[in-house]
Amino acid sequence: MKMNCSHFRLSLLGAVTLAAVASVGRAEQIFPLSQLDISKAQQDWGDPHANKSVEDHTLSIGGQTFTNGLGTHAYSELLVNVDGNAAKFTAKVGVDDEVGTGRGSAQFQVLGDGHLLWQSDLLHSGDAPQSANVGLDGVKQLALIVTSGTNSINYDHADWADAEIIMRTGTPEAVSQPQEPAVILTPKPSPEPRINGTRIFGVRPGSPFLFTIPATGDRPMTFAADHLPRGLRLDPQTGRITGKLKRAKTDIVTLHAKNALGEAQEQFKIVCGQQIGLTPAMGWNSWNCFASAVTEADIKAAADAMVKSGLINHGWMYINCDDFWEVNPHLPKDPTLQGPERDAEGRILPNPRFPDMPGLTAYVHGKGLRIGLYSSPGPWTCGGCVASFDHELLDARRYAQWGFDYLKYDWCSYSPELESHRGNSADFVKKLGGWSGSAPADRSELMRPYVVMHAALAQQPRDILFSLCQYGMGDVWKWGAQVGGNSWRTTGDIRDTWGSMSANGFGEAGEEKYAGPGHFNDPDMLVVGYVGWGPQLHPTRLTPNEQYTHISLWCLLASPLLIGCDMTKLDDFTLSLLSNDEVLAVDQDPLARQASRVAQDGMGQIWAKNMEDGSKAVGLFNLGRSDAKVVAKWSALGLIGKQRVRDLWRQKDIGEFSDEFAATVPPHGVVLVRVWPAK
Repeated sequence: MKMNCSHFRLSLLGAVTLAAVASVGRAEQIFPLSQLDISKAQQDWGDPHANKSVEDHTLSIGGQTFTNGLGTHAYSELLVNVDGNAAKFTAKVGVDDEVGTGRGSAQFQVLGDGHLLWQSDLLHSGDAPQSANVGLDGVKQLALIVTSGTNSINYDHADWADAEIIMRTGTPEAVSQPQEPAVILTPKPSPEPRINGTRIFGVRPGSPFLFTIPATGDRPMTFAADHLPRGLRLDPQTGRITGKLKRAKTDIVTLHAKNALGEAQEQFKIVCGQQIGLTPAMGWNSWNCFASAVTEADIKAAADAMVKSGLINHGWMYINCDDFWEVNPHLPKDPTLQGPERDAEGRILPNPRFPDMPGLTAYVHGKGLRIGLYSSPGPWTCGGCVASFDHELLDARRYAQWGFDYLKYDWCSYSPELESHRGNSADFVKKLGGWSGSAPADRSELMRPYVVMHAALAQQPRDILFSLCQYGMGDVWKWGAQVGGNSWRTTGDIRDTWGSMSANGFGEAGEEKYAGPGHFNDPDMLVVGYVGWGPQLHPTRLTPNEQYTHISLWCLLASPLLIGCDMTKLDDFTLSLLSNDEVLAVDQDPLARQASRVAQDGMGQIWAKNMEDGSKAVGLFNLGRSDAKVVAKWSALGLIGKQRVRDLWRQKDIGEFSDEFAATVPPHGVVLVRVWPAK
């Protein structure tokens, strides 16, 4: 969750008045980048610094120091209007030496009017500075961008050293990001019944079964099911299927939803066996809005909002409490986090904010939803609360007895040296003091704590989805399924910026072969709506187009979809993003394939995913800063002949196309389509 660089937060640098500039010949003038209003820059951590690094040190790249430039942190972006009057841009770029040799990574880009003009190599701390010398003839707006080059932004301290804009006439001006209207593309649901959500469900023999048929349409509505297996029962008024199955088998059930305007039916496969979570989890998690301030009331309010908003009718089903439900001895001044850590038998106890865990799970289950919680394999969670090391079986049993259905298991505070103290760890843990863990290089050591907890979960008479969270260390996508993971974080923590979201999402390229039914790559939670990581919330900083990209890409990636915002504050635009059933069907397709990046041309990318019915879901993405034509060629998609194309956000057929489909895609935007052979 919180494995970001340990830096000091910097104050916002104010506008810098342009100083005198040097002359070049008779007509041209040099404008140092540091003398522009660099407060206009956006970046994922800290604040931009003129003539200093992001941590306020002398700019230093590969052992060379510089007195002039801009210190920033990936992802960062600075827009500069030059109005066609610039001759060129020059700089020396690299990762600042302050992070230590070999740490961090950065790739620098210079865009002119949204088109890529120059790009550096992927650079690390200790690498020699790389020179940029970019002609700007006719360019009206310059964009200086730094990406991490990976799906982690840790230590990505990036320097534009000796950065200068040479103008023929006029003065360059740093400008803020343009504002976009929040245009709702998702049509309103039909008043007639429609069954949505996953069409396949896994459960272990003997485990409690809970599934609410997600159906839109006018209420009242009644539900029925043909060929429901023995041991399960359906409430015709609520659409909830409950009960237990005794033996492993697969049943094909026909679900029905009926109101005064008509009836819908859909096939639903129930797979009773050892594999659960056959499609990615869809739900909500408390961290990105409430973080360490979460309370039982927040969890109940989220469950209420999931139902009241109608999201439950689109397949959203988990309500997950992240860190800070446990006692935290490291924050003694907060009485709401104090109390006994475990009882006399060693069973974990919640803090005073969560006085009744069985009552909480019963409340959420009573809404037709499932509920999850959080722990760590070390002695402490990322926030310093009591975690599970040396108590895994006790904790797994406790979670099952309380009635939880999901566990997020976060790496923090674990280190291999703990293993030699199993069975008698209390004194050693006390001696450790803090809760900072370590990341071993050996893969078996990375796997061990997850093997231990999965074995404990497997012994419980209740299905508990197992979500690994360790930020992609040791290429977790290659072994996450082996340790029982239903999903595994492949990235650092997401933030509500284009750089963070795009790095996490587009960084999944190449990892698709490791995902499949019951085990999925996880680029972290959704950052739409009101977020804030604590009591103070703000509207997401993603533009509307970036939010469409976010949801489209996560669905193509077959990623877990965990809403991170305060659902009691859902606006119409955010609700429309989360309730488009044709888009969500891409994520919940029973084939459970992750999309691949099949083509890349400049700032345009094509991602495609095979669907169970033989169609393909295709995303046409524009990573640039201006409108761009993006072309999906049938040859790149493995298609031949005429194809029928449907716009999924608008839920509208576009037409039949031969050889390719092209669309004008807005900046940082997407056109998401589904493609079938034309009849």
